Amino acid sequence: MNVKFLNPFIEAAFEVLKAEAGITAERGNLGLEQNEYKTDDITVILALVGTVEGTVYFGMSNDTAMLLVSKMIGENITSFNSLAQSGIAELGNVITGRASVKLSVAGYEATISPPTLLLGKDATISTLDFARIVVPVLFDGTGINIHLALREGKIHGQTTAQMAIPSKPDIKK
Repeated sequence: MNVKFLNPFIEAAFEVLKAEAGITAERGNLGLEQNEYKTDDITVILALVGTVEGTVYFGMSNDTAMLLVSKMIGENITSFNSLAQSGIAELGNVITGRASVKLSVAGYEATISPPTLLLGKDATISTLDFARIVVPVLFDGTGINIHLALREGKIHGQTTAQMAIPSKPDIKK
């Protein structure tokens, strides 16, 4: 995975957590995983398509999800009900949306899918040939793990790097 795809997600997560939940977060130690992803209690899944393509997973415990939603709506949530589910899915959507704007500014356009919420621990998701960078985002004694399985996409059969190199004109004498 191209490391220039990493910082937009870290910055977006910090900004969104601060704006939406009043949380100041810090980054934990990065990890690299090449095996299947085993889901946490709650996993938000979004796909990116364009000059950046792949999948982003936001994994967290039930308690972390309820803490986040409680802070976002300003009332105590004690069960992961439909309101909490909607809030967590939207949180992943907003972080990914903000990161895609940052990627666009850097020259990497991507469209994001609507979020999918997977409930239940230890489901296996294969990212096939995509290695994942795992970014722990820590706050209030807990945190979320952002799994980034991203790579440079292709537009019209060319990578964005190939598109930046002008081809030689076919000059006939």
